[in-house]
Formats: sequence, structure tokens, C-alpha cells
Amino acid sequence: MSAASPAGPSVSTVNAVKEKARRLSILSIMSTTAAGSGHPTSCMSAAELVAGAFFYAMKFNPRNPNSPDSDRFVLSKGHAAPLLYAAFAEAGVFPESRVMTLRQFSSELEGHPTPRIPGVDAATGSLGQGLSVGAGLAIGARLDSSASRVYVLMGDGEMAEGQVWEAAAFAGHYKLDNLTVLADVNALGQSEATMYQHDMETYRRKFESEGWATEVIDGHDVAAVLAALDRAKATKDRPQAILARTVKGHGVSFLAGKANWHGKPVPKDQLAAALQEIGGAPVEVPPDPGKSFERTSLPQPPDFPAPAALDYDPAKPVATREAYGQALKRLGAVNPEIVAISGDVKNSTFSEVFGDAFPGRFFQGYIAEQNLVSAGVGLAARGKVPFLDSFACFLTRAYDSVRMAAVSRSNINLCGSHCGVSIGEDGPSQMALEDLAMFRAVHGSAVFYPSDAISAERLTETMARRSGINYLRTSRPKTPILYTNADTFPVPGFKVLRQSAQDRVTVIGAGITLHEALKAAAELKAAGTAIRVIDLYCVKPLDGAALAAQIGATGGRLVTVEDHWPEGGLGEAVISALAQAGAAPSKFRLLAVTGMPHSGKPDELVDAFGISARHIVAAVRAIA
Repeated sequence: MSAASPAGPSVSTVNAVKEKARRLSILSIMSTTAAGSGHPTSCMSAAELVAGAFFYAMKFNPRNPNSPDSDRFVLSKGHAAPLLYAAFAEAGVFPESRVMTLRQFSSELEGHPTPRIPGVDAATGSLGQGLSVGAGLAIGARLDSSASRVYVLMGDGEMAEGQVWEAAAFAGHYKLDNLTVLADVNALGQSEATMYQHDMETYRRKFESEGWATEVIDGHDVAAVLAALDRAKATKDRPQAILARTVKGHGVSFLAGKANWHGKPVPKDQLAAALQEIGGAPVEVPPDPGKSFERTSLPQPPDFPAPAALDYDPAKPVATREAYGQALKRLGAVNPEIVAISGDVKNSTFSEVFGDAFPGRFFQGYIAEQNLVSAGVGLAARGKVPFLDSFACFLTRAYDSVRMAAVSRSNINLCGSHCGVSIGEDGPSQMALEDLAMFRAVHGSAVFYPSDAISAERLTETMARRSGINYLRTSRPKTPILYTNADTFPVPGFKVLRQSAQDRVTVIGAGITLHEALKAAAELKAAGTAIRVIDLYCVKPLDGAALAAQIGATGGRLVTVEDHWPEGGLGEAVISALAQAGAAPSKFRLLAVTGMPHSGKPDELVDAFGISARHIVAAVRAIA
């Protein structure tokens, strides 16, 4: 496909796009009826918008639809997947016969789009995330000095989501003029009318207030759609929002503007009548030969040389959060694809160290964690290596974006600082006590919990090389240096810091609690009891068999200690891994925070909530 003519669309061009829109509606209806499920009316309201984007405005290579040089299309209203698949088929990405395999077990064309499909950069379907993904794609294109543009189709129902306006503010702030929203305002949600229905002025004011160039059009007037797309492409220094007044189920009298049709296919006995109203018989689609068009490769983090040597003074304690920022700076010097976004905490997570060194690759995400994560997904889809940071507790509000990043097969790196009661005086609203459970539950994730600066640096480097969802849990207090530059931190893996043939109990900790375990080991040794101390720097994945061997050497006796709730944390991770290895401990204690904490000094809180050296000593004595 080629870009639009500066002179504007001719009559023949308008008619050609009208025909494409008609075919997209027909294929959407036919495929959902064949599947027995789906959202045809949501497709029909946006057919002219999608036809205008794909067959008029976009520079798009059907043989390589995810090419960095192709314009990108994000279907934020993911339930309109049949419309997107029909557009891909009409564009030549795969044959129309493949559209008719919609929702089948053997087909890559799922009920909502995923990157299994050529041309799709991110999974959509959890509404309200597509604009954030689009903003990440647009920033990635800008970093690549690429002329490619990003088009995001949104529904009015999803514009009740707060993340949409996080993304709109972000895009407006960074003047992403290579980003265009096509808003399908059809006034009907799933269960009733949308919040603003067809009050187009309200939508216009909201986008304009965030710095967008905005116009309202009739979304079924193809000439108006194409002219708006031309104006959007000519706009500089502002993202553009084309707000299209549409009708859900447009073109079929018994569907158009009618409630209670959301997510319902046209019944087979009404199919012919529906297609006749749109303008003819069904599109002739031959039987599908069964060939899969699933993508065989997805973006992977690029390789890069080893960063400069570490230079920590072993006599000076350093917070792992500070080491994270230093690691990013070192990595940024050898990997130009690394990009960082901070949620207005760069001076606490120390990502400002990277930002000061590489200001062109650092972005302020402000206090908008959902957008922070999903924008990272867009960056990763363009081959960038995004590092995204916030206080660990605030990443909980972005959990759905993290979950969808995993569905997207994305490669993003998250750093959550200020974990646990050890943050001290700020109190429980700032204490992450759920984050290990949260990130352990994400498909394919890796969860890292460093206990000193050197392990924090090494694990940050590991994240930059590893695909999937990576999470680094960093601590606020300064901690002693435990390792040397010669130490490595394989995944999965752990470090045995204290051991002897006389060890009675294995104690496993990470972060702050590892240092408490080392204090406990010294106290117990002075009293004549030896314990084995393990640094579980990699909480997921775990090598259960290797852990079992260590615990077996101490008679199967185990104590875990963590600055986290007991549910889903380090202790449960260890017990689960041992169970899967067929090696349950003979005696064990799982120490964790069990009471609701409050403000206080870090040492006071660590002791008061049961995870200090004193409590570890008592637990060891109870089972030794």
C-alpha cells in the first residue's frame, strides 16, 4: 500500500475504499457466524475507519507487516479482531480463507489478537491498553529515526479506562506526531449505552486538553475519513485523534444501533439477509487449506558486549536500588537499544543515573504506572530493551498491563524498589508486600531479588539479555557488599554463603533478610550451632533439586525468611519447588511479615514483624 496523495482522495479512491469497507464487514459477519461467537457489530461500526487506514493512509508491507519501516496498526478494541483479520487478508498478509478459521483451536486467529499473528505487535482485549502500546511504538520509531506512523483503533467503551488518559497525556507531552487515534464512538457498550454516548464534544475536549489535534467526523463517510487521515498525517508536533461518530452494527437494519447484540454473531438463518443489506452475496471464500500463518519469530533482546567492570568498594554498603541505576548506565554505554521509563521516582530508583548519561533514551512516565508498562510493550515490539521502574507497591496497579505483556510475548524489564517493611518510616502504603507473588504468577517471568550491589548489577545485565517478563526487586536500605567481580549469577541459581559439614538447618533469605540470616548464623555459631545460609537471588525459576540437595545436607530442616507476606512469596516458592522435586523438608518454618505494619525505623520494623535475626535464631532452635 502507498501513502495518500497530497491533493486528497479522488472519487475513484473513495469508492475503492468503500468497497474495501464493505468486504471487511462481510468477512467479519461471515467469520463470526461460522465460528458461532465473536463481535461482528463492533467490527461493522469501524469498517470504514479500518479500510481508510489500511488501504489509503498506511505505508504497509504485507510480506513483512512487522517491519520497522511499515506503519503500525494497534487494535485497542481487541474484540473487533475479525475486522483486523479481514483487513490483513484483503491486504494480502494471508488469504481470505484463513479468516474463516476464526477462533478455531488449530488457528492462529484467536478471539482477540496476539502477536502470533503477522502484523500484530501486542495482545489486546483487556481494554484501554492499546494507546499506551501505540505510544511506545511511536517513541520507538522516533528513536530509530523512522518515518513509520502508528494508528490505534479505540472504542468509546474502553475510553472510560483511566489508562487511556494516562496514555493520552504521555503522548501529548512528548508531542508524538507520528501517532493517530481512530476513535470508534458507536455509543453502545456491552451491557448498555456508553458513558457519553454520542456526545462527541466531550471526547474532543478531553483529547484537546492533553495537547492532541482533534476533529469529529461521520465515521461512515469514507470521504470524510480519508480527508481526516490526510490532515492527521500533515499535523506536526501533536498526536492526532480522529473522533468518528459511528453506529454499532452499521449497514444491517436489525443490528444497527440495537442493544443486546454485543458479542453475538448473526444467526445462520439471518446471515443471507444481513449480507444482502450490506450490498450483496457472501464473499467467495474457498476452503482453507489448513496452512498456518503464525509468526515464527518475535523480537528478541539484541546481544551486546559486556559492560565496564564494576568498581564498588567492598567496605562501603550500597543499596541495591542505587546499583540498579549504575547498572543501567553501564549497560546503556554498550547497548544502544536500552530505553528507560520511570514513574516519577527516578531519584529513588536511581534510573536518573541512566537518564543523565543518555537523556535521549530516558523518558519520564510520571505517576501513571499502567501506561508505563504498556508503553514498554510497544518499545519492545520495535526491538528496544525497555527498563521500567517504580516503587514496587505501585506496580500492583499495573498488574493487568503486566499480565497482558506476557500474553503479548513481550520482553520488558521492571524494577520495583522500596520493598517490604524495611523501607521504614513511610508506612504500609509504600511497602510492597505482594510483589513477589504477583510477578511469580506471570507466565514465563523471572523474578530476581539481589542482596548486594554486585548481584544487583549482574542481575540487571541478565535482564537486558533475557526475553520475557523480568522483575528486579530492590531494597531501600544500604547493605554490605557480599560478592566480588568474579562472581556469576546463573538463572536459575542461588549462592551458598555459609556452610559446613556440621550444619543443622538451611536458612534461605534474599535482600534484607539474607543479611539478617548472616547475623543469625554468627550468633548461632557462637552458641555452638552451625547453619547453612543461602542467598536465593533468583526466586523464579527455581532449581528444586539443587535446593533439595542443600537442605538434605542439613537433615531436611529448613527456615525461609522474607520481607513479604507469606502468601505467594519466597517461602512458598521454595516449598513448591521442593515438592515438584519430590523432596519435601522434614521440618520447616516459613518466616514472613504476618501483621499489618506501620511506620518506624527499618530495624524496628524488621524485628517487630518477625523477620529479624532474633526470629531466625528462634526458628532454627525450634527445629534443629
